[in-house]
Amino acid sequence: MKSNETKKRFIELRAKGISFNNISENLKVSKKTLIEWSKELEREITNLKAVEMEELQEMYFVQKQKRIELFGSQLEQIIKELDQRDFADISTEKLLELQIKYLDYLKREEIDLSFQVEERTSLDEAIMNMGKSIRTVRV
Repeated sequence: MKSNETKKRFIELRAKGISFNNISENLKVSKKTLIEWSKELEREITNLKAVEMEELQEMYFVQKQKRIELFGSQLEQIIKELDQRDFADISTEKLLELQIKYLDYLKREEIDLSFQVEERTSLDEAIMNMGKSIRTVRV
């Protein structure tokens, strides 16, 4: 029987999406055994996948936030410079192109900021509804 360390390593590799063939070669465990472990340890593999995905999403969100801050800062500088320029200047055209480009970048980084509100019923209403359900079943 293989050690718990081997099974732990198996869980880590499967959570990363590594194939049974590659894991078999890496851990020196038969593919048949790995498939059995996969069934036995399905919950652990799924949980580890979820944790790793959550970490990636957090990292992505931070990076996204930094990009939004950078684009916003650069857009502010472009707008400030445009305010001081004569629009007949060719460089101004380039600045206008940049302004449009940065507005587009910011638009692509936009996320849905809607809040979800849960409707709650009072305890009295819940009890009344339960009573109605019970009466309906008795009839």
